[in-house]
Amino acid sequence: MGDPDELITVGKISGTHGIKGHLKVYSYSGNLESLGAARNITLRSPDGTTLRQFGVKGVKPHSAGFILSLRDFDSIDQVLPLVGSELCLRRSQLPEPEDDEYYWCDLLGLRVVTVDGIELGTLADIFETGSNDVYVVRKEKQEYLIPAVASVISSVDLAGGTMVITPMDGLLDL
Repeated sequence: MGDPDELITVGKISGTHGIKGHLKVYSYSGNLESLGAARNITLRSPDGTTLRQFGVKGVKPHSAGFILSLRDFDSIDQVLPLVGSELCLRRSQLPEPEDDEYYWCDLLGLRVVTVDGIELGTLADIFETGSNDVYVVRKEKQEYLIPAVASVISSVDLAGGTMVITPMDGLLDL
């Protein structure tokens, strides 16, 4: 699904690491394999206006993310301007998701309805809680927090742009 050249944001440069030009990356996916296999990455500037491509020298796990080293960068002064940038990979650089797994970017914007046909709104945001993701669904001034668990998410139809949920008791009460 999707254009193989589409840029998918997979993390954010959160700081530098040491003085030899290494970068700390907060990962949105936790997928070291994709980043490690990538020969090139694209960084989007913090204001979203500039895209720059860089060669990858190395990647290793660290804390809640990774340490990234780029080709031709070997000092902290060279990488400081990159802090705050979003790290992007082309869709073709990412593995195909397993059945019932989706990239966040594919879920955002889906219309969310209950199994009874009640329209809840649009999936506007996603955040991690540790045990499961939570989908933020908005319609006008109404907002629902939907746990991304199999007992609640009945189906996802990316082509049709719809997610169907079976709400737990009290989930939609406000």
